[in-house]
Amino acid sequence: MREGFQRDGNVVAYTTSGEWLSAVTTDPRMRQVLGRDRQRYRDATEPVVRHRFAARLALKYTAAAALGTEAVELDLAYKTGGRPHLRGLRHVDVSLTHTGEFVAVGVSRLGRIGVDAEPLSRALSFDVLLDRVCTPAERAVLQALDVPDRRAAMLRLWTLKESYTKALGQGLRLRFTDFDLSACIERDVPEAHGTGLLAPDGTPAVRGAWGFGTYRALRRWLISVACHAHGPAPGAAAHGIADDRSMALVSGLLSGDPHPSHEGVGPAQGPPQGLKAWGSTGGPRTR
Repeated sequence: MREGFQRDGNVVAYTTSGEWLSAVTTDPRMRQVLGRDRQRYRDATEPVVRHRFAARLALKYTAAAALGTEAVELDLAYKTGGRPHLRGLRHVDVSLTHTGEFVAVGVSRLGRIGVDAEPLSRALSFDVLLDRVCTPAERAVLQALDVPDRRAAMLRLWTLKESYTKALGQGLRLRFTDFDLSACIERDVPEAHGTGLLAPDGTPAVRGAWGFGTYRALRRWLISVACHAHGPAPGAAAHGIADDRSMALVSGLLSGDPHPSHEGVGPAQGPPQGLKAWGSTGGPRTR
């Protein structure tokens, strides 16, 4: 995961909450990572609430693996409106989504990132949502599809718009009809993140632009990603909001070494098995 994060500047990981919930009761490290959330976790009786704590653990372990530090060293907090962030690490952006037992998280050092997930089986009301969430161009694309394809296309569009507004920190406060992703609707949905994020016109995303991707996970869920990379196009001298040297420094400060070497950043403490991750290129990888 760290190698992909260093190479691509962002990483998205997915898992299921069950193994994390069981690990909390058996692994002392997990209880330590929960920190001040531990008592709230113990007091929670509703499964949906406990799933939220599992999602937070997955985010902390993913960020730790990407940054080359330990999950216990990261302090996860929430901004006004509920957007997660890592306290004290303003150059690292994170996003979190969970639906049922499924959890997906995103971490980026290039710019804003947002992730959203839904079950592939979710049946959205096409007629109801068509006018409420779609621009005229999006409606035209959707209505031109065969009826069996419309539900899947609407689900994809919904998750893409959710991921974009999450990246902006707006959530549902930004009306979905205020921005257009019609060019993203008809793309194939791969089983793995193997093609990289794409611009709305289908070309590879470059720095200074928004990139989008939608992928199947575990054959049951759909993940959409929106990521903005600050800076010029690849090949120019400038870097994103946090380059490799600054990421190495962050890792060193978190681990207690103020002068880390680039190669000397140690591996992060491991999460439960099953956490799968990918960067903006390449297929899924396990930690």
